[in-house]
Amino acid sequence: MTTTAHQAAAESDIRRSELAAFLRSRRERIAPEQVGLPRGRRRRTPGLRREEVAQLAAVGVTWYTWLEQGRDIHVSAQVLDAIARGLQLDRSERTHLFALAGAVDPSPGSECTGVPDSLRTLLAQLEPIPACVQNSRYDILAYNRTYSRLMCDLDAVPPEDRNCLWLSFTNEQWRATQTDREEAIRTMAAKFRASMAGHLAEPPWKALVKRLHDASPEFREVWARHEVVRPGDKTKTFRHPRVGLLRLVGTSLWTSPEGGPRLLAYTPADEEARERLEKLYALALAEAGPAAPAPADLAGAPAPAVPAPALASDRA
Repeated sequence: MTTTAHQAAAESDIRRSELAAFLRSRRERIAPEQVGLPRGRRRRTPGLRREEVAQLAAVGVTWYTWLEQGRDIHVSAQVLDAIARGLQLDRSERTHLFALAGAVDPSPGSECTGVPDSLRTLLAQLEPIPACVQNSRYDILAYNRTYSRLMCDLDAVPPEDRNCLWLSFTNEQWRATQTDREEAIRTMAAKFRASMAGHLAEPPWKALVKRLHDASPEFREVWARHEVVRPGDKTKTFRHPRVGLLRLVGTSLWTSPEGGPRLLAYTPADEEARERLEKLYALALAEAGPAAPAPADLAGAPAPAVPAPALASDRA
């Protein structure tokens, strides 16, 4: 075997090993409850079992096991797409999966947020209270219409930029609503650092930090402090350009016992805030127009319609 062939074989081995480790890490972070599966009493594996991932992705258990074992088997783009959906990979993770597999992504702009229809319906029913679903990296996975106009025109923000940390440092509309911006960005960066402790080697987390580091001198200065704050609920005051000051109490509801995505809602702290939220909701309804269709479910079939008031779009 030539030197080039040896190098190619070695690279292939490394890719398969990295792919296997990546799949295991993604599988172990998902609680059964997040995908509608029972936990049971004898679950020893953190997160999902291999057969459960195979079931969600509609692939053979043996085949998926071989893939996690790093065996030299052919991986089609269609199967990788199904696995990405089953594991609820976000856009960065999906790109990483296809890169490790050496395959071309048939839907490079897609994202499998895993936000169930029941949670989307809840977002709509909470209006005029602004609410969204975020993951632990502060990506905004879904949101209702009031939230879409709370800090900026979120519908106009590219999907890849819908991240609270990114918007706090780079979006002027978002930043202008923060009455104590210095404290807000300092706290946000400290919370992100605390959350990142369990994800230090994961490409999407490192990519976001690098992107912020390149884009914002302010982020570089704050990040260099190495401050850490645990997530918590508190009263915040937003300065909205059209409805005035809003004193809101942020409340987080985690959607699984494993610290998966959370539902974040801002309830009014006083009657004045309640009245102004009603005005904000009216503005959002007037400006948003027809709601986008609900995204497809994991199997690719159309999801049930969401009752009015409908959700704002959270997809490209």
